[in-house]
Amino acid sequence: MRVLIVGGSGFLGAELVRQSASAGDVVAATFLTRPGTAAEVEWLRLDVRDRTAVVDLIGAFGPDVVVNAAYRQSDWVTTAMGAAHVAVAASGNGARLVHVSSDAVFSGKAIIYAEDCMPDPVSPYGAAKAAAEAAVQAIDPTAVVVRTSLIIGDGGSPHEDFVHALATGSAHGVLFTDDVRCPVHVRDLAAALLELANSDRAGIHHVAGADAVSRYELGCLIARRDGLDPARLPSGRRADTDLPGPLDVRLDCALTQRRLRTRLRGAREFVTAR
Repeated sequence: MRVLIVGGSGFLGAELVRQSASAGDVVAATFLTRPGTAAEVEWLRLDVRDRTAVVDLIGAFGPDVVVNAAYRQSDWVTTAMGAAHVAVAASGNGARLVHVSSDAVFSGKAIIYAEDCMPDPVSPYGAAKAAAEAAVQAIDPTAVVVRTSLIIGDGGSPHEDFVHALATGSAHGVLFTDDVRCPVHVRDLAAALLELANSDRAGIHHVAGADAVSRYELGCLIARRDGLDPARLPSGRRADTDLPGPLDVRLDCALTQRRLRTRLRGAREFVTAR
């Protein structure tokens, strides 16, 4: 199978590249500024904001599957319009599309969100992700749109790096005690995305971890795992700031989990002492 990972040099993208290549697929991956490190794939420079470039690249590679993991939190065009460009090109070339979305499309007012809940974003990034979802579904009704949460690994994710920086005093900031998500391990998420790519599923799917934890609790788990002192982690409340975004957002993944072989572990399970 020919698989194209859009945004393959990112944290999730790199794991998608690794798993796809390990499965024996012919893999190409795109990057904007720096290619990834995997040697067994074809690295292709792409700016998803350029519709012509996206159409040309996907047409030239001829993928069976496209997984779009590209986004930039501060850039509407990359996150929203880029997703539409990828959907147009994938659909036009008969490729199966899996688009990665986010729990940021929700306000947090309902706290627990099933897959049929309508987006009600309260941040520019959430609005861009919601617009991307709408565009992808309008362009290609057979596509899979996967909402996920904080993506964690065994080190190397942005949240883990931030926890390390706070614990060692090399960064300033706080971890919010009232900002709750359902963190997912990058290996579980990548496996689920590729499993859905090889299924006949379409539409919205929720793929996140089984545990709802605050960013502060997650930080403490990471610190203990990595031999750092959790007491050094500063805490605070997001509600006391003017930062845009939801507080407590918990994705209900029960429906999708029943259809997956991949088990979606919770952070209290996968962030454990080494």
